[in-house]
Amino acid sequence: MDILDYAFMQRALLAAVLVGVIAPSVGIYLVQRRQALMGDGIGHVAMTGVGLGFLLSTSPVWMATAVSVLGAVLMELIRWYGKTRGDIALAMLFYGGMAGGVMFINLGPGGSNANLTSYLFGSLSTVSESDVTAICLLAAFVVLVTLGLRRQLFAVSQDEEFARVTGLPVRALNLLTAVTAAVTVTVAMRVVGLLLVSALMVVPVAAAQQLTRSFAATFAVAVAIGVSVTIGGTVTSFYQDVPPGSTIVLLTIGAFVALTALASPLAGRRARAVAAAQAAGDPAECAIPAAHGPESTVGV
Repeated sequence: MDILDYAFMQRALLAAVLVGVIAPSVGIYLVQRRQALMGDGIGHVAMTGVGLGFLLSTSPVWMATAVSVLGAVLMELIRWYGKTRGDIALAMLFYGGMAGGVMFINLGPGGSNANLTSYLFGSLSTVSESDVTAICLLAAFVVLVTLGLRRQLFAVSQDEEFARVTGLPVRALNLLTAVTAAVTVTVAMRVVGLLLVSALMVVPVAAAQQLTRSFAATFAVAVAIGVSVTIGGTVTSFYQDVPPGSTIVLLTIGAFVALTALASPLAGRRARAVAAAQAAGDPAECAIPAAHGPESTVGV
């Protein structure tokens, strides 16, 4: 049985590849900003957009994009001005998004909570041609932002005060990062699902950081992991009849565990080499380089 003989699998694999590329591309900036759970919050808000799409008989993907972008902007504004009450406002935004999604989809024609399942956890068979078109357009936007502005976004993610001193428009770049994350969530919801997309944005980056020492290398390895697990999970779900979203996330976590196990002895080897070089009076640079952890992701 050739998996590519089926049109819905061709669409699903294309969507999976695009999601595998853009999710870590955005996630690397969120990890640097210590906002790893931002994607999860946006996913909650996007549920309202999905519900509105069913209620208004429009594309749930485009409606979810509009609502999640608005939610991401509100999250940034709350982060700037919320101060001590910011966490309460964010909680209301997240849970209000979930409640709104359930309410709107039930108010829609023939509405049922069962319609949310494919958006919450991903579904291969429901990726339509219009979904693929929307995913391609939105993914192109994400790639242009994350690659074209990588130096500026990295600078802001590392140190906002320093970036502001150098003349970068910090608030505009923060808003752009939030909007890009929102777009990524809506792109990925058809493959991974709104409740699991945050893992695909964060875990490949964390896995790549186990072996890499620079931002560029981490970016490349994270994207490679993202594409590998999304394709692997999609193919596995087709042949084994298992949920695609959970399969992809479990493969991602497996990649993290495997790379962590591989990086640990390499890190120990480097530590011993550094100790030996210092004992011999040699500079530490003479030691054998090896993998570092998350704190080593410096430089572009």
